[in-house]
Amino acid sequence: MHDGADKESESGWGWWPSWRPTSMSLLKSTEAKILARIQNDLWARFVTLPTQDRIWTLTVTSRNSLKPAGPVSKTPLVMVHGFGGGVGLWIRNLDPLCRSRPVMAFDLLGFGRSSRPPFPLDAAQAEEKSVGSIEHWRRALGLERMILLGHSLGGYLATSYAIQYPERVCHLILVDPWGFPERPQPVVAGADDKKPKLPRWVKAVLSVVTLFNPLAVIRAAGPWGPGLVQKFRPDFKRKFEDLFDDDTMTQYIYHCNAQRPSGEVGFRAMSESLGWARRPMLQRVHLLPPELPVTLLYGARSWMDSSTGSRVAQLRPRSHTYTVVIEGASHHIYADQPDEFNRVVRNICDSVD
Repeated sequence: MHDGADKESESGWGWWPSWRPTSMSLLKSTEAKILARIQNDLWARFVTLPTQDRIWTLTVTSRNSLKPAGPVSKTPLVMVHGFGGGVGLWIRNLDPLCRSRPVMAFDLLGFGRSSRPPFPLDAAQAEEKSVGSIEHWRRALGLERMILLGHSLGGYLATSYAIQYPERVCHLILVDPWGFPERPQPVVAGADDKKPKLPRWVKAVLSVVTLFNPLAVIRAAGPWGPGLVQKFRPDFKRKFEDLFDDDTMTQYIYHCNAQRPSGEVGFRAMSESLGWARRPMLQRVHLLPPELPVTLLYGARSWMDSSTGSRVAQLRPRSHTYTVVIEGASHHIYADQPDEFNRVVRNICDSVD
């Protein structure tokens, strides 16, 4: 594995790093432990954008496949993680999916080990900053076309990217995508009095939470931050327990999100309270070209509404829009049911070339 990370700055301000048990170096070493599980050829490096921001990038190619003499003929699969995630979360998918083509994964601008620049507080500008960085990344690598896969927030940004740069995307794969439906309108007083209402204290807590970045509590908890992640997200340890019998994955999630907030600020700008997008993607999905195939993957046990897939199909009546619901999977389909996820994605990729 080649690591292009020679110079990295510690995160934090003044006395914060000693109080908050994280740094970019700890994130790097935790991620290295995860990536050591990869059995195929891995190239890991920073890709520098014209803005001088750097995008942490993995390319995984099959060790067993015959390397073509000329340029790689198979369209690469590019994987975009969700909110608060990073490339390490694809550890169950990189090896199986690279058998027939290169697989690329990167940390979104402002997340993981990528640069953490300031983000605009306007929803459209924050979205454009993320999408623009993906296009700069593609140009820097000289990728002509790709199969673009995005999970959750990554699905929202991948769709926005495909609307702006459709000629670069062969097939759009949306995995439990965030930000598609419009926020439900509040019920008119008296219309449904039997429906239980939120207690006043819950509304008060929610109103306070919306004043802060979503993951501020992890940073504010200082040395108790890692314990908080383990307490509130024990599922991350369970999802990967056959690969790691310790807290590697929850430590990775902690170190990804205890650094200086950046992409998190952008996400807050793009979202309304309780996770609805300010600019819902269903209002724009008709702008995808009719000839671009779209597949939506949902977990049967996810909090995301899989009926959104049929809404997308209705808005693209002359297009290939297909929804797959994977049994036994929650929001993180790729980790909950990796074999079925990998099978479905491989079949889609094989349909491209």
